Amino acid sequence: MTDADPSMFYSAHLFVCTNRRGDDHPRGSCAARGSEKLRDYMKARAKELKIPGIRVNTAGCLERCEFGPAMVIYPDGVWYRPTSIEDVEEILQVHVIGGGRVQRLILTEKDVPPPKG
Repeated sequence: MTDADPSMFYSAHLFVCTNRRGDDHPRGSCAARGSEKLRDYMKARAKELKIPGIRVNTAGCLERCEFGPAMVIYPDGVWYRPTSIEDVEEILQVHVIGGGRVQRLILTEKDVPPPKG
């Protein structure tokens, strides 16, 4: 960010993959693993908690389908794999509100999909 850049509209964007592939697709999809329900909860809960300056967004494929449901929080660039409402709650409380990290849910640079054949 430079001095010439405008100020950020949101302090954080939470992108939740809701991509859906066919049930027989070898990579699977985040939507088939429940990401839409988790996204809906995250949006509602963030409003309920009145967390200022954030936006929960639907995302298309984030290319980590094998590890889904996948989400990423920017500008931090931290990737998570929430699989339950409790996971979402912990991400909101620890990361978004508290500024920490939920280590057990983080997807790292080691969590990459296999090369496309």
